[in-house]
This record gives sequence, C-alpha cells and structure tokens, in this order.
Amino acid sequence: MLRTLLKWMVLSSFCLLLLALWKGKVLPPVAEVDSVLLNEPRQTQITQTAFTASKGGVTYKVQPLYDYDLVGLVVSKHDAKTWWDHLHRDWNDHLNIMDICVVWGKNISNGVYNDLSFSSGQFTCNIRANSAEAFAAFDQTALSNNHLLTDQPALVKLIQKVEIGDQIRLRGRLSEYAHDHGFPFKRGTSIVRTDTGNGACETIFVDSFEIIKSGSQPWRKLMWLAAIMLIASIVGWFIQPVRFND
Repeated sequence: MLRTLLKWMVLSSFCLLLLALWKGKVLPPVAEVDSVLLNEPRQTQITQTAFTASKGGVTYKVQPLYDYDLVGLVVSKHDAKTWWDHLHRDWNDHLNIMDICVVWGKNISNGVYNDLSFSSGQFTCNIRANSAEAFAAFDQTALSNNHLLTDQPALVKLIQKVEIGDQIRLRGRLSEYAHDHGFPFKRGTSIVRTDTGNGACETIFVDSFEIIKSGSQPWRKLMWLAAIMLIASIVGWFIQPVRFND
C-alpha cells in the first residue's frame, strides 16, 4: 500500500513540477503590470574617465558613455554561466553576468507582448509573432536586449534572481569595456533604441537593480514545493524494504 502511494506521489509531483516550471515563465496580464513600465528609458550623456573592474581573474577597462535608467518587463534572459555558453568563456568575458530582454511603453499598454514568443541566445533576443497583426502592433523600439556588467557580489546575487515575467528597474551606465588578458577584447554598446542587428544591444555597467514585482510568484513557490515532494517520494520509494514472495 505504501509503495503504491509513493508511486503516485512521484508521478503527481513530477507532473506538478513540470506545470509549475511552465506557468512560472508565463508573462503577466496588462492589469498586473506597474504603470511605471510605460515610461521610456532615460539616458543622459556624461563625461567620466575610464575605470577598471576585476572579475574572474581578469581586469577590465570600462569607459562609461551615458547614465541610464531602465524600467521594463523581462520577457527573456540568458545567464552567461550556463553550460552551453562557450563564447563568454572563450573571450574571458566574466564581467557580463546576465543578459535580460525587456519591453516597455506601447508594448505594455497594448498588451501585444502576450501575443509574442521571446527567447535568448548568447548575445541576442529573438522574437516570434503568433500572427501578422501581432507583429505589426509590436513596437521594436520599445524592446532592448541588455548586457549587464558588474563586479559587485551583492549585485551579482540580486541580478541572478531575476526571472521571466519580473518587472525590474535598473540604473547604471551605458559603457564600452575591454581587456587584454591573453588577447585584445573589446565590446561596445548601443546608445539608441532604434538600431537593430549586430551592435544593437545595450551594455550596462549596473549601479543598482530592483525587482519591482515578481511574476508568477505562486507558481514559483509551488515549483519548490513540487520539487521537495518529488525528492522526498523518490527517497521514500528507495528506502522501502524489498519484499520477496515465497
């Protein structure tokens, strides 16, 4: 009887975990989005000398160009530490810890983001429309793929908590950065929202990062509960004594 119960617990918690993982990445409806996300990013040109930042045993030269204040809905993300990301490792680029793709403004107010699919590559944010009407309604100047730079452990920890569906605000500086650790390396930044293709991403040295509102919070809590149930039921299954029929 107990082994039967544990079997059903394994199956049900596994299905619940899959459902929670899927629902945890669903974007919120327009009614749940803070009105501050209707604002455009704020950018101010600055004159600041370059400074150095060290991470992963590499020293980088960072040249700030603009102060930058961005609010947006995270629709896709890419963690530079993921196992299949070889370019950041090959380039000794440890300063770029996370890429987040966000939308704001008209794309929030008209709700078109829920009619689109978003995904991230190593340096890209990809968009797929479910219909020609959705693609036509989407404002491509109200989306940005942001390369987030920091050498501060507290900021790294906070940024790595961000999930798809979160509403965020970050402040920092649009910057170029470079190193000469084994070979010359340099990356620039976009300074407008109207460009596309290679070089169109914003490279931001982050000064502060805030999750205004987490998305799908109940499903994320349920995900952890389902994971605990699954592990406990699997352990329970294997520690049950084996019965042999005479």
